[in-house]
Amino acid sequence: MGARTRTQRFSERTLRQVRLDCDRAVLRARYCPERSVVTEMQCIDDRPESEDSFGHQLWYFEGHGVDPLEHRQPLFGVVEYSIEFGLHELVEDGVFDSTHQRERFRELYEQEFRSPSWSQPAHRLLLFSAIVLALATLVIQLIRTLSV
Repeated sequence: MGARTRTQRFSERTLRQVRLDCDRAVLRARYCPERSVVTEMQCIDDRPESEDSFGHQLWYFEGHGVDPLEHRQPLFGVVEYSIEFGLHELVEDGVFDSTHQRERFRELYEQEFRSPSWSQPAHRLLLFSAIVLALATLVIQLIRTLSV
């Protein structure tokens, strides 16, 4: 994770909230809350609020979890926030068994922010359908007007 580290400071309030949400994610993943521990948290994506859109933050966390069968295993987690009017609103969280699974989540997260592209077949089909529907409506209206 060192290559993506940024030197950004967050408020104590924000760090406390992230810590609580990381602990809740570990609990929801059915690890023992007393013996499981989050050892590292890192904000890997911070998109600030603007006049026309909410902000977003994506945090990675790592630690060790103890499952109900007393097995200790590494945890790789993610917590996603929407920043609305300066408040962090939890969008999604998850705990994964490997960094590969966590990176897959990040790929899906980043796809949310990409603008639509006309190179995708579904978008071209939608555009084509809208044009055909508009032309069909115009032709029907023209026929009705001329037949009167």
